[in-house]
Amino acid sequence: MMAQDDSSPGDLIKQSPSVELSANRTSLSFERTRMSADRTLMSIVRTSLSLISFGFTIYEVFHQLREGGVLPQAGHAPRNIGLALILLGVLLLVMGIFSHMRFGKDLNQRRDSLYHKNLLHNPITYRATPTFVIAFLLLVVGILTAMMIIGRILL
Repeated sequence: MMAQDDSSPGDLIKQSPSVELSANRTSLSFERTRMSADRTLMSIVRTSLSLISFGFTIYEVFHQLREGGVLPQAGHAPRNIGLALILLGVLLLVMGIFSHMRFGKDLNQRRDSLYHKNLLHNPITYRATPTFVIAFLLLVVGILTAMMIIGRILL
């Protein structure tokens, strides 16, 4: 036989049930919105990674074929296309990171406003997520890759 719970709903709820449920739903909606922003950043990271890696692959394959004497030395189209793809990937990442940061800041301000009006119970401040850290690290890799190609051009 199960033990009965003698606590009344009033013991569990600080305010009226409708206000408490509304506050909980709002709090959870902030969590869902934050996770959605992370998923958006993940899609930007995937697209940027594809652009950077594809650009590097184009550049390196044609560079190695020229070094091996398989292709003639004339023409820089593969190098230019590869570098352009890498730079597009880096630009996309920069825009995605700044957009994610701005959105997170706005979300924190909205949540703080609701908390100070006593419409939310928990003052949660969102910080950098693993997705954000990976996006930043990929940005560094992309910049270094572009610098390596530009360095080879200048030599």
